[in-house]
Amino acid sequence: MDLSVKPGDDFYTYASGVWVKNNPVPAKETRWGSFNLLREFNIQAVKDILNEAAADKNAATGSVTKRVGDFYAAAMDSAAIDKLGYKPIKKDLKRAGKVKNVQGVLNEVAYQRTSGVGSPMFGFYVGQDRKNVDVMIPQFSQGGTTLPDRDYYLKDDARSQKIQEAYKTYITQLFSLTGSSEKEAKQNAETIFNLEKKLAAAQMARVEMRDPYKTYNKFAVADFSKTTPNVDWQPLMANMKVTGEDTVLVNNPKFFTELNGLLTSTPIEDWQTYLQWNVLKSAAPYLSKPFVDANFAYSQALTGQKVQTPRWQTMSQMTDRTIGELLGQLYVQKHFKPEAKARMNELIGNLIKAYEIRINNLDWMSAETKEKALAKLHAFRPKVGYPDKWKDYEGLEISRKSFFQNVRNAGVWGYNDMVSQLGKPVDRTKWGMTPPTVNAYYSPVMNEIVFPAGILQFPFFDPNADDAVNYGGIGAVIGHEISHGFDDSGSQYDKDGTLRNWWTEQDRIRFEEKAKTLQEQYDAYTVLDTVHVNGKLTLGENIGDLGGLNAAYEAFKMTEQGQSDEKIDGFTPDQRFFLSWAQVWRGNILPEAAAQQIVTDPHSPGQYRTVGPVVNMDAWYEAFNVQPGDKLYKSPEERIRLW
Repeated sequence: MDLSVKPGDDFYTYASGVWVKNNPVPAKETRWGSFNLLREFNIQAVKDILNEAAADKNAATGSVTKRVGDFYAAAMDSAAIDKLGYKPIKKDLKRAGKVKNVQGVLNEVAYQRTSGVGSPMFGFYVGQDRKNVDVMIPQFSQGGTTLPDRDYYLKDDARSQKIQEAYKTYITQLFSLTGSSEKEAKQNAETIFNLEKKLAAAQMARVEMRDPYKTYNKFAVADFSKTTPNVDWQPLMANMKVTGEDTVLVNNPKFFTELNGLLTSTPIEDWQTYLQWNVLKSAAPYLSKPFVDANFAYSQALTGQKVQTPRWQTMSQMTDRTIGELLGQLYVQKHFKPEAKARMNELIGNLIKAYEIRINNLDWMSAETKEKALAKLHAFRPKVGYPDKWKDYEGLEISRKSFFQNVRNAGVWGYNDMVSQLGKPVDRTKWGMTPPTVNAYYSPVMNEIVFPAGILQFPFFDPNADDAVNYGGIGAVIGHEISHGFDDSGSQYDKDGTLRNWWTEQDRIRFEEKAKTLQEQYDAYTVLDTVHVNGKLTLGENIGDLGGLNAAYEAFKMTEQGQSDEKIDGFTPDQRFFLSWAQVWRGNILPEAAAQQIVTDPHSPGQYRTVGPVVNMDAWYEAFNVQPGDKLYKSPEERIRLW
């Protein structure tokens, strides 16, 4: 803490200033804070598990230990990987470079998807139908670009131009590494950038994409094909292993009509180059050192990271991403105790109770809507730690000898697993995150809140810490995820997870007015020189923080410590609660990473997550004696009260 600062002037620095000053971003990272410290602890834990598994000579064939150990050992055999150069993708490059016509382009797009090569041209996944949540449906989405956001193609300020140049350099390098002349490689970079720029121009912006109604467009497959005369979706879907489906969801129909035009207005040679690029960029991180180095130089321009992340760390994360529920079984045996799960379930129960009290006490919502809100709250399904039913990855071949083939096999397995969900009942046991993940999520269509084992550790959670620390940490995280069910987007889904209005018109208007004032509060926060937080993009997360911290405080006040005045280390229970919240968000971030975060991340930067909610809470003013004249002071009538 930096006690030389008044909490009412700068609560972030007061709570974390000395830590922030003494903990610059390490060279191998792009940001450094509480999340990163915990991720660092977890990745070291995962590393030990992987090294043990790889070294275990007695692991039985087909056992979890053997499969995890073999995957990691192959990933760490950089000598074998370097020896191969780009040999693993030679055949793919050749095939993609031979497409003769539009049909050939579409066949190649389907082939790359189903063979674990990559996802060119558009997005595709299988998920629940938001208006009929017991049904899994094929869903098509805008895509086809490489840079993190469409704005990077469409803006021409200095920061965007620098990133565009770095991207073109990256394309040039990868083509040069596969034998193209410098001139040819540079020409390819221009071709790819210009084609992707057209795809970017057809995309909706991130803020628009947050509207669940705008992105819900249901088509019969035959009708979808009518909107794209150059694409007959029935045979294309069959090539993508999707048969017997007569209906699809499309998040941005305009993107597909634009793509339809591009298919014939773009020379076939350009599509060949684009498809080869998709092979190259998808494979680069898993090929020999020159490819990995080029990939890092490109990401460096985006994030400002100083040195490459060590290979063991990249490959540990890769193992978690690829076979996370095998690795997760080994992880929870060592790092997740049953008492942590029991304590979490108790905290979740208390947060639900607190939310119930808060909904009942809302002065802006009618009894009719309150009843529906409470029904939704009571229908929440919490998941804690790890899945009750583990994925077994049956049929996925993993060899200690060939890393690249393992990656491809896993891609094919994952794709087949996804399309196999069509025509089956929705699997409500499945998880969207792996057990070692330091994060949590809310799913509107499942109406569930999910807390992987990875986040259930200090500073978020410590079974031995006092309630103030746990409620200000993981309590607020639980409250945050519950609040996503009631944010500007999640509140449009009912208790069953169906996209359906359950509000009276008047209540919805009041809610939106309050949300708009919160948007304006965050719009005013500056991040870099003239760059501001995007209050619209971050609105859902900011509602999550405000609702979550209020609910956590309400729940904390039900505990013995919450009702006492007993100080620990000179701080009252309420002060410790708010300090715990603040210290979760302390951190440093490189300017490049901060600039990218503003464009792509729906979360506000840490310092504003710290102060944004507290300035709207009377209890914070009382805890730290914040008075008119203090820089963060807002008068009682200006304080935003949502949930």
